[in-house]
Amino acid sequence: MDGSTEVTLLAAVQAALVDAMQEDDRVVLLGQDVGRLGGVFRVTEGLLERFPGRVFDTPLAEGAIVGASVGLAIGGLVPVAEIQFLGFLHQAFHQVTQQLARYRYRSRGRFHLPVTIRAPYGGGLRMPEFHPDSLEAQLANVPGLKVFAPAFPDDAYALLREAVRDPDPVLFLEPQRLYRSLRGPLVGDGEPGSGARLRREGEDVLLVSWGPAVHTCLAAARELEDDHEVRAAVLDLRRLSPLDHDGLCEAAAPRRRVVVVHEGVRTAGLGAEVVAGLQESLADTISLPILRVAAPDTPYPPGRLEDHFLPSVDQVVAAVLKAVHR
Repeated sequence: MDGSTEVTLLAAVQAALVDAMQEDDRVVLLGQDVGRLGGVFRVTEGLLERFPGRVFDTPLAEGAIVGASVGLAIGGLVPVAEIQFLGFLHQAFHQVTQQLARYRYRSRGRFHLPVTIRAPYGGGLRMPEFHPDSLEAQLANVPGLKVFAPAFPDDAYALLREAVRDPDPVLFLEPQRLYRSLRGPLVGDGEPGSGARLRREGEDVLLVSWGPAVHTCLAAARELEDDHEVRAAVLDLRRLSPLDHDGLCEAAAPRRRVVVVHEGVRTAGLGAEVVAGLQESLADTISLPILRVAAPDTPYPPGRLEDHFLPSVDQVVAAVLKAVHR
């Protein structure tokens, strides 16, 4: 695909899968409805015909999907498994945390498991219960498991290529409300570069986020500049585990004020880890406290109420003004 062509995030994910399968005939796809249907969002549409014998429909059994991926990887293949929605990964937590993430350590390095688990997540589509949950904090807590969360098509492509090439397991989070609503170029050659990425410059405050909430932060930053003359920088973490702590501190130190924004619930959310890391490294530099904007500590509500649940531009603006003018 031409790197200058603007594509949807969905198309970027599909392009990464196609290129990975063309590059390495060990790469196989599996998951519920990934074959004939092409996935619930049609990300894998047409790949069954394009790569015969390498795309497998599975039963509705998340534990079996991940468990089969473990076995396929031990057998020498490179599985890319789709879990239809991240909230359903709880059905496979034993396989993820006690098998997939630990196998290299348990085998003393004898077996690497190059498994990528793809999972749509995040709100904004008025989904039923369990479909929009943001569980990244629970998964970034698992030693041996990497967690990637792109927010733009170029990173979706490059980070998925990186995930499939990685000799160890990666959970790849795909923001479902951005699949078709966001377009951008595919740049580079599939190498995303290391660390977090500064998406917007600004010297007054740093907004830290990942995945779909990055776009909430960008909208808030525009409003802050237009209406309040506050210039907010926006940092996209991109990789949630391992976290780019050095890049985070480098972006936070000169701006001194920090607001962390995420769609997961507030208590023990990944934002708390970001705050703790900054406080430990920059307590004498940044203006404390670091503020958080996150979802409330309740189960995900029915779709008609999710606008009251997800962090909003107004909430981010209010938090920034509090941090700047306290």
